[in-house]
Amino acid sequence: MLILSGIYWFVLNPPVLQPEIIWLLIGERMSEGKMMYRDILDDSGPFSAAVFWGLYLLFGKSLLANKILAALFLLLQITYINYLFNQYKSFEETTYVPAFVGVILVHLSFDLLILSPALMGSTFIVFALGQLFSQTVLQKEGSDSVLLTGIFLGIAACFHFPLVFFLPYMIIVGIIISGFTFRQLLISLSGYFLPILICSVYYFWKDALPDFVSKYILTARTADIYVHVRLRDIFILYASPILFSFLGLFLGAILRSLTVNQQKQVQLMMFFFVFAAASFLLTNRRAPYQFIIMLAPFTYFISMLFLSLKKGNLNNGLSVAFLILVPLVGLGWLTVKTLKEDLGDYGVYPSGQHRITENKKVLVLSDDLAYYENAKQATPYLNYHLTRELLNSIDNLHEISLAYKNISNDLPEVVVDEDGVFEAFLEKVPVLKEKFQKTGKYYLLQKP
Repeated sequence: MLILSGIYWFVLNPPVLQPEIIWLLIGERMSEGKMMYRDILDDSGPFSAAVFWGLYLLFGKSLLANKILAALFLLLQITYINYLFNQYKSFEETTYVPAFVGVILVHLSFDLLILSPALMGSTFIVFALGQLFSQTVLQKEGSDSVLLTGIFLGIAACFHFPLVFFLPYMIIVGIIISGFTFRQLLISLSGYFLPILICSVYYFWKDALPDFVSKYILTARTADIYVHVRLRDIFILYASPILFSFLGLFLGAILRSLTVNQQKQVQLMMFFFVFAAASFLLTNRRAPYQFIIMLAPFTYFISMLFLSLKKGNLNNGLSVAFLILVPLVGLGWLTVKTLKEDLGDYGVYPSGQHRITENKKVLVLSDDLAYYENAKQATPYLNYHLTRELLNSIDNLHEISLAYKNISNDLPEVVVDEDGVFEAFLEKVPVLKEKFQKTGKYYLLQKP
């Protein structure tokens, strides 16, 4: 893992990503006493925002600290998945093959190694999967594993909203595969909604409950999608693990005689695969890191492939192909994109034009977040797509006065307005327009 990660970070040296800038700014703004959703317009999960806040308090704007914590999350997932499959006899032998497979898979793309809400949330999905394995294998009548399943899945949804897809997953596999009774189903549902209820009570206490509901829960499919990476590229990256997974599913089921518990585990992982893929439909940022949730089913089915085949040329050939092909595709994809500078608005590339915001308070109404390099974010309007939708839809005095208050209470010295969103808003608020001077796509705050 150190070798492969080192190649990514120190040899290929990928750019800082737009989502990473957003997450760093969330931590900075929260450290200033700003309230998520009310004072910071973004759709990151409340628990994710709390992690970024804590990291900023401890380490400031340190991408290195974020990368180290991301590596710890990945190692925790890989270790727990390996323990889980050995503990519940998913395979005929106790083995470290799942850990080996997991380490290779997380280097499928460089952005799987960043500290994302998807990574943090998927860790708790894996913990919930462990409780479902326990319930399936041991057939416990107790309520502890059932309750923990719901709590872990609820926590995951508070990290990354698209993981709400695992609520129907819990209900379906709980009833069909794990044999939940009606009482156990109610307990799991109570556990699921407990973290969400805690967040709701907290934001209600802070007079920000409507903002939490509208800008986190209801934003899932109402905002524009950031197309950071094309679907074609995502398919190229994930084609090899999908192929190896299907080989593992079919060859493992054909060549091995599975126990009843192992058959249930296969069913659990098949449902997991489907619902994990479906969660991509709710993501507002289209990027490879969103599929980190697929780590557990990929690891299970690929490990099944290697452990089902007898030692020989076929097994050796497939092992070598997996070891080389998966990271090579990721490394090659990043190399090509970097050489062609084809990462688009996914990467952040500071240049001379961005010096206009240096050491100033800025509002960036653009996908180009390099303007935040050596600058300080002003106003609540952090997420550009949500901001554009909000400012363009203002049509009454109450909304205009609220937006005016948000901007005037934290006046930016420079506004980057590439699409004319700020210009259109200023026409509705002449008193604010008088404070700025337009220079090209920039609005500069005039000195009193």
